[in-house]
Amino acid sequence: MEIGSKIRDIRKRKKITIAQMSEQIGLSKGFISNIENDNTSPSLNTLQEIARFLDVPLPYLLLEKKKHMKVIRKADRVYTTFNGIKIEHITTQSGLRMMHVELPPGTSTGEAIAHEGEESHVVLKGTVLAEQGEDSVIAKEGDSFSWNASVPHFVKNIGEDEAVLLIAVYSEDKST
Repeated sequence: MEIGSKIRDIRKRKKITIAQMSEQIGLSKGFISNIENDNTSPSLNTLQEIARFLDVPLPYLLLEKKKHMKVIRKADRVYTTFNGIKIEHITTQSGLRMMHVELPPGTSTGEAIAHEGEESHVVLKGTVLAEQGEDSVIAKEGDSFSWNASVPHFVKNIGEDEAVLLIAVYSEDKST
């Protein structure tokens, strides 16, 4: 973990010297330097004091770099097309994916499929039929529905106009 370099980056960004930090927290400059250079592992209490002084949440200091906020600019988003359905991939973070999906009239996600995870859908425009196992619902603009994706499911645009959905899919990241 790179806690020390994260502390140093925050301290420098806030234009705080090691001497100022040392004086306010009550730790020696050498000890703070060793923490920032990852030469020592501070206690949880010490990290809490550092976080409080730097005005950042303690969990942020403990968060792995790959778990930090990710930004995908609109111009950098990936688009795919499947059976005439346009899919804009809004996020690609492991574990959670969000998609903006445009379904022309009469199109569907195909035969009912099942996969690992949970899904939540918000109908932004149009009317869709959503089926999961023996359950079905007609959802219109503003409606939402969710399901455990391990049960076969599909969505079909049953309206006369394009349907637009915001879909979030969560599945546990098996790589960690």
